[in-house]
Amino acid sequence: MNRRQGNQDSDGRVGTAALPPHLLRLFAPRPPLPYAKPLDRDPGKKDEPRLMPVSQYLDMCKNHDTDYVPTLSIAERKKQKLEERDRKAQEALKTGLEAWDPNKDEKVVGDPYKTLHISRLQSYECTEKDLRREFQMYGPIENVRVVKDPEGKPRGYAFIEFEREKDMKAAYKDADGIKVLGRRIVVDVERGRTVKGWRPKRLGKVP
Repeated sequence: MNRRQGNQDSDGRVGTAALPPHLLRLFAPRPPLPYAKPLDRDPGKKDEPRLMPVSQYLDMCKNHDTDYVPTLSIAERKKQKLEERDRKAQEALKTGLEAWDPNKDEKVVGDPYKTLHISRLQSYECTEKDLRREFQMYGPIENVRVVKDPEGKPRGYAFIEFEREKDMKAAYKDADGIKVLGRRIVVDVERGRTVKGWRPKRLGKVP
C-alpha cells in the first residue's frame, strides 16, 4: 500500500493530509480576533432600556381635542377636487343655458334660412373680408359676422348671410372643407334659430 492509498478515508476519498503544504495552509485556522473592550460599559453591566406598555394612558387620550378634524388623504383630496370641478361645470352649463337665446341676441340679425355657420377658422387672423372673398363666388352676400368674445378676440367661427337662399344652399353643399388662410373649415347651416331645442356643443350635447 502506497502513501496515497494509506491516506484515503473509508469512503475512498483522499484526506487533507495528502495535500501539498501550499494547499494545507489554506485549511489552517486563522488566529482568534483580539478582544476589544466596549467603549462605555461591558454588556453584562449595561442597563438596557425597558419597554413599557402604554395602555394605561389610553383613557387620558379620550376627548382630548373635540374640535379635531382629521386631514384628508391624497385620494380623498383628489376626489373632492374632481367633485368641485364637476359642480362648477354644471353651474356654468346651467347659467349658459339660461342666458343663451339667439332669438334675443341683438347681434344676431338677418334671415336664418339664408345664413351659413362657418367654424374652425384661424381664430386671430381670419376677418370678414377674407370670408366675403371666399364665399362671394356662390352669390351676393348680405352680411358677414365673425363672432368675438367679450374682450374682442375672435372665437374661431362666423356667420355668412346670403341675399338668396339658393346661394346659401349651394355654398353649404360645395364649400365644406375648403381652406381659408391655409386651414380647412367646416360649413353648416345656422341651427340656433331654425332647429327647435338645438344648442351649441359648449352647452352640452345636441338633443
